[in-house]
Amino acid sequence: MSTMSSRQSVRVLRAVLRWYPVPVVLILWELLSRSGSVSRRLMPGLYDIGQAFVTDLWAGEIPYQAGISLGRSFSGYGLAIVCGILLGLMMARIRWLESMLEPVFSFTYPVPKIALYPIFIFVFGLGTLSKVALIFLECLYPITVNTYYAVKAVDRKLVWSALNMGATPAQVFRKVMLPAAAPGIFTGLRVALPISLIVVIITEMIGESRGLGYYISYSIASFEYATAFAGVVSIAIIGFTLDRILLLTRRSLIFWERMSSAYA
Repeated sequence: MSTMSSRQSVRVLRAVLRWYPVPVVLILWELLSRSGSVSRRLMPGLYDIGQAFVTDLWAGEIPYQAGISLGRSFSGYGLAIVCGILLGLMMARIRWLESMLEPVFSFTYPVPKIALYPIFIFVFGLGTLSKVALIFLECLYPITVNTYYAVKAVDRKLVWSALNMGATPAQVFRKVMLPAAAPGIFTGLRVALPISLIVVIITEMIGESRGLGYYISYSIASFEYATAFAGVVSIAIIGFTLDRILLLTRRSLIFWERMSSAYA
């Protein structure tokens, strides 16, 4: 009984040590808001932000705008997942494609793709298509590059062992290389996920009349800063929730990592 209680105490302590920065930041925000050094209109208190959040949540404004932003984000992110994983796998397996595309990705990776948004607007217009295309391009890079390096980093001893036991090249790829590269692939997916949200919010702030980005920019233009921060809180909640879902998906699919750590 004492062993179980000690384990629970350790878990609680770990949770506190992991998440304590969040309440610390909130307390500092509230203190700064009440200190008078910053106008409460520009930096509203937590109660005002919470009230604006709950009001627009129940009114359906935040769910409506969030649904539009998530639709755009998921469209570009989903396309990037399919194309990025396939492209990364092909680059790692096909020599001529690797020699042709790897320098291109290495050279253009540092370039902020948001700089190309005026071109995307010119080609696709100000609507959803230009935003989805830019999200796709931004997310394609981390997914492709992480998939490529994950496959290239697979231990060759595993491949040789499978071949020596009579596995076909297709079986080696499906049952050895893909599982071994899966953690690296999920790393790329996790890096790209918040990028998709960031890009959709930024682009919605530019010449748009729907979405959370528009919701925030319109609130700022109307001097309703508590409402604008309510939009920021909505984005933070959505991003955190999606990240936790992705981590749970990773744990369920890459179950051998959990098993190996349990027996370590």
